[in-house]
Amino acid sequence: MADRLVQFARRLQDACLARGLTVATAESCTGGLVAHAITQVPGSSGYLVGGVVAYSDAVKRDVLGVPATMLAAHGAVSAQVAVAMAEGVRSRLGTDLAVAITGVAGPSGGTDAKPVGLVYIAIAGCGAPEVRRHQWPGDRSANKEASAAVALELLLARAEAVPA
Repeated sequence: MADRLVQFARRLQDACLARGLTVATAESCTGGLVAHAITQVPGSSGYLVGGVVAYSDAVKRDVLGVPATMLAAHGAVSAQVAVAMAEGVRSRLGTDLAVAITGVAGPSGGTDAKPVGLVYIAIAGCGAPEVRRHQWPGDRSANKEASAAVALELLLARAEAVPA
């Protein structure tokens, strides 16, 4: 794992512990990489409550509460589903902040409408939900790492916006 992910996680931990914030993750195409980076830093149990690897639509729907109608209308790889995943994991795990990632890591699975490398990353809590769309040019590992880095950056920015 890239050192930069652990560096972001260390900064996130400092920010969350200083502010008493808790975090949850909902990950699809990153397969738990964000949670893994967070738990590489000793003391992460002080703020990380848990995470859900929601690879299938059924888990997105049944565990995270993403409406089936939303999945049918927009598809799993969409801004709407990313926000619903973040809000769902935050609600279910009772955290201050949550991040969610859904996308097409590659090398296969892409379409013209949703090509390989398309990823949506959403944050919920301590403000209005926010979602970012990225189109990564790398291979599967690079796409996962880039997505995890943005997720950690979003969590860090949101945490640091809360007064200490």
